[in-house]
Amino acid sequence: MSRRGETTEEASGASLSSQTKAEHQPKKMQIIYVVYLIAALDTTWMFLQFSVTPYLAKKLGFDTLWFGYLQTMVGVVQLVGGPMFGRFADVFGAQAALSLACSATVVFFLLLAIADHPAMLFIHKLPTVFMHVLPASQMVVADLSGPEKRADALSKLGLCFGIGMIVGSTLGGHLNTRYGETFTACFGAVGSAFSLLLVLKFIPKTTKVQAPRTNTDTPGANKSKSIFNVGEITRLMTFPGVTPTFLVKIVAGLPSGIFQVMFSIIALDFFKLQPEQNGYLLAYFGILQMVIQGGVIGRLTARYSENSLLLLSIGVSSLVGLAQAYMQNVFQFCLTIIPMMFSLSVFNVITDSMLTKSVPSSDTGTMLGLCASVQSLLRTVGPTAGGFLYVNYGMSSIGLIQFVVNIAVFVLLLQRRLKKTAEQKE
Repeated sequence: MSRRGETTEEASGASLSSQTKAEHQPKKMQIIYVVYLIAALDTTWMFLQFSVTPYLAKKLGFDTLWFGYLQTMVGVVQLVGGPMFGRFADVFGAQAALSLACSATVVFFLLLAIADHPAMLFIHKLPTVFMHVLPASQMVVADLSGPEKRADALSKLGLCFGIGMIVGSTLGGHLNTRYGETFTACFGAVGSAFSLLLVLKFIPKTTKVQAPRTNTDTPGANKSKSIFNVGEITRLMTFPGVTPTFLVKIVAGLPSGIFQVMFSIIALDFFKLQPEQNGYLLAYFGILQMVIQGGVIGRLTARYSENSLLLLSIGVSSLVGLAQAYMQNVFQFCLTIIPMMFSLSVFNVITDSMLTKSVPSSDTGTMLGLCASVQSLLRTVGPTAGGFLYVNYGMSSIGLIQFVVNIAVFVLLLQRRLKKTAEQKE
């Protein structure tokens, strides 16, 4: 065959490939929209149970200390389960992972509905080891969106979270008040079963690009199918840029995570808010998150680099900590919440996006599972650390620590960036 014929054939093949991609794009978007719906529904059911568990625990004789143990147990269980679930998603595919997560949620609510003893409240938390709908949803979105659109696509999941937060809190309060804890828990089980049906109907078995591992894979990587292969999980830390970003996610995220964990205590003890007022404040949180993640982050990622946005989020977070250290009333707190939600949303979306781009597509689920384990770590150590600081040094100590830690991380990242820029110029 002549060289001209080869060129024509190559051009024809490229044209066919582009046409195939164009045909698959609407299908991908349909799957992403369904995943957004599943994530919004799952958040709704989770905030629904927040209107059940505290009141049921009180009826069963739990005091503040034992309720803290209950929350810590969830953090520990999900800390262990997060990376394993992410590995499960990579090995067995999106449909199996989301089906497992939704099925575990159904069992979770059924156990809550029949809980009539303090031990049952602890038992009903065991299925949370598999309840990782959000990381599984993030994996699907990361698989189906291009690298340049990934941060924007992931931020829309935060919009879904905000919608679920508002709907779930409102619906749960009404159902619990009118029909009681058992009915509300059963309602959550039915809702979770509906989410499972959506997964089985619309989510494909796998959303991974079926391609061999590239030369960016680390030496010694194997194709083990075991979800308990710790080596396959920790291997991701050896990819360029993963360990520094992961450390930033933990160190810079810990102080703000402590404040989030302590929020209910601060609202009750420091601001003296009534349950109804606390509900309004949570709705305010949800609305801000919807606006920021639905309308702000996408525009920022289109104009600025992820490294610049990471620096911005950490810098804003340090100023938020300083403001929290000196705020005195609810009005000041409501003003502080705006930059706080902005910095948290940008920080979480950008770090997740950077980490998933640093590993092959075949490992995005495991990477997102590790990211989810960071949040579980905060829920595990947050109540103890936050409680110690609040009781011994007051609320200002939590804000001041956030300021010091984040400003230190900001300076280190800025120095590294300026050094890299200088080297590139030379």
